Amino acid sequence: MKRQSLMPKLLLTLLFFSSLLCASVAQRAPWPQGESFLHFLEKNDIPQSLYWNLDKEDKELCEEIRAGVPYYTMYDDNRSVIEQVLIPLNEELQIHLKRTQSGYSFELIPVVYKEMTEAFAISIERSPYQDIIKATNNKALAYAFVDAFKNSFDFTRLRKGDTVAIVYREKLRLGRTHGTPVIEAAMIARGKKPYYLFRFNDRYYDVRGREIEGFIFRKPVNHVRITSRFTLRRYHPVLKRYRAHLGVDFGGRTGTPVMAAADGRVSYAGRLGGYGNVIKIRHRDGFMTLYAHLHKFRRGIRRGKYVKKGQVIGYIGSTGMSTGPHLHFGLYKNGRPVNPLGVIKIAKKTLYGKSRKKFLRYASQMKKELKEAADTNATPTMMEDLSQAMVPFDRDARIGG
Repeated sequence: MKRQSLMPKLLLTLLFFSSLLCASVAQRAPWPQGESFLHFLEKNDIPQSLYWNLDKEDKELCEEIRAGVPYYTMYDDNRSVIEQVLIPLNEELQIHLKRTQSGYSFELIPVVYKEMTEAFAISIERSPYQDIIKATNNKALAYAFVDAFKNSFDFTRLRKGDTVAIVYREKLRLGRTHGTPVIEAAMIARGKKPYYLFRFNDRYYDVRGREIEGFIFRKPVNHVRITSRFTLRRYHPVLKRYRAHLGVDFGGRTGTPVMAAADGRVSYAGRLGGYGNVIKIRHRDGFMTLYAHLHKFRRGIRRGKYVKKGQVIGYIGSTGMSTGPHLHFGLYKNGRPVNPLGVIKIAKKTLYGKSRKKFLRYASQMKKELKEAADTNATPTMMEDLSQAMVPFDRDARIGG
């Protein structure tokens, strides 16, 4: 039943792109820095009532449009009227605006993409980062590899001729990489000694099943309940529509102290549309945390202020599009939303029991794939080869006749 309910939305997205190939003028462009959804509507002569008529969850999602994300616009043949717009909110969900007889409609639909999994090996010439880019022309993949290993391996110990093997997963949308590559397993062979890393239940472990520690965050509030969890995309069986919640909501009384989840520098403190009073803090390793619907900020909290983990920065409230006092806590890695509950932890986790047995079976299979890639010198796919297979839109071009 669920598969049947998904099909109309998927077909709608496919029809959007097929219509681009038939006649109309299509444009692919990066979302401008500092652009709000409301401003986008205004400058394109789309009624702002489209936004104000949304429910609070959708208004919040409109604040999640990231600067630089590629969005697609289809105009009529005279390039005078916008027919449709697709604006990605994350790797799974996008805003779809469509011109109707009465104005424009707003809905959330899935992002249609293909997914590839590949294993390859390279010999070190300069550094893993530079050599992966040279072999794949994929900077995001090179960064993902270095980021996964950085807490467990000293790359300065590598020498020319050492081997790197990787099994990774990548999403493709219209011949372009979409989202962040995921390192499923990797091996660094320094001389004859291999060092392994395996992704299991969204965390990285070594060959013995010991978690490879990353950046540790604390809960931003104490003694409160979770009222809404993180999801990139969910089909609501009653409302018959897609929803997303790019953070975790903690319910609590107005005035409950909110603390910084980690050391960092405040990058924003003020009003932000449906999120009401918001504080954003930038941390190391490309992380950023967001604290929304605050009643007020603690005195002295302003842009540029350095804060320590556990320091009170504000207080739970119900500002913005909120139906009651709570904290919306968002976590972002290099601008992309991630599940805060997957990162907040107290200490390293070692697998035991059934989980350990399952991990060891998985790790054994991944080791075989990595070894085969290294033994056969498996060649990676260059990104431009993928682009030739699925022709993307030009930045501003007329598609079709």
